Amino acid sequence: MSERAAAAQDYESALNRETDRLAEFEDHRTGLIHKIQHALHQTPSLVPLVVLLLSIAIFGILLGAKFFSPFALTLILQQVQIVGILAAAQSLVILTAGIDLSVGAIMVLSSVVMGQVTFRYGLPPAIAVLAGLLVGTAIGAVNGWLVARVKLPPFIVTLGMWQIVLAANFLYSRNETIRAQDIEAAAPLLQIFGAKFQIGGAVFTVGVVFMVALVALLAYALRQTAWGRHVYAVGDDIEAAQLSGVQVNRVLMSVYMLSGLICAFAGWALIGRIGSVSPTSGQLGNIESITAVVIGGISLFGGRGSILGTLFGALIVGVFTLGLRLLGADAQWTYLLIGVLIIGAVAVDQWIRKVTV
Repeated sequence: MSERAAAAQDYESALNRETDRLAEFEDHRTGLIHKIQHALHQTPSLVPLVVLLLSIAIFGILLGAKFFSPFALTLILQQVQIVGILAAAQSLVILTAGIDLSVGAIMVLSSVVMGQVTFRYGLPPAIAVLAGLLVGTAIGAVNGWLVARVKLPPFIVTLGMWQIVLAANFLYSRNETIRAQDIEAAAPLLQIFGAKFQIGGAVFTVGVVFMVALVALLAYALRQTAWGRHVYAVGDDIEAAQLSGVQVNRVLMSVYMLSGLICAFAGWALIGRIGSVSPTSGQLGNIESITAVVIGGISLFGGRGSILGTLFGALIVGVFTLGLRLLGADAQWTYLLIGVLIIGAVAVDQWIRKVTV
């Protein structure tokens, strides 16, 4: 055999080996694990939905009809309505690769403004509600301006704003609580989110309906409008979004303002939930909202996730809380399991981000 023929044969053998190696790689890419990874990448809310259904099934087996009663299941919705509304606001910010540590404080201050404008200044409840909504939106606008225009990190901005709003809340309210009886007698509009209605054995509140409607509206806006696509683009890669013509500063301003407005609505719903206006209520709202968002499958790195997953995340927390309470377990087990879910959700998110399309 000539040298040229031998070289050609060696080249052909090497080419065959490389082809076999690439074929094995393609087979790996199209394997079951890759398909699952790709499906979760395309539908991030799938993981929290599965966890939610499994947790309902497990507690249903352990507790039987007591857990599956319409009253118990709708009680979960009532318990998570405030967290669900706050988490919707938090989701918008995290989708842009930011974070808002001030959502709980904005909620409480907005509720305090609604109460004080009515009872301290004697203005109609409708004006008080409008004032509270404007305050929440204004605080969100300041957050957005500092992040978008001044280019400060969202974590630092909202951490500072949390402290500022918390202090303003106590200074303005003089640490006074407006009693439920006084609100019911003089300004029932402030308690409207707590109004209940019954369908069969299920008991719903206006706050629950608002939470579900808000999630549906935001889900549509994020998936079906140019604004929603720009929110995802900013969170995925802010420089690429800017180069493609997205008005990044305008998007960030709109997100933080809308977040502040939603937090103010959460403050209104908080009055309906607890009946009174208290400057000390809802102080853990920021942590609870982040928990729901993370468990719900929205990536902390931004650009991926579903507002529907956030609702599932809030419901998972509600299911664990009620289920363990009915089982008579120590409340610390709830925090332990939720902590495990948070770490697991972040680990799954990291795994999903490695998907190759």
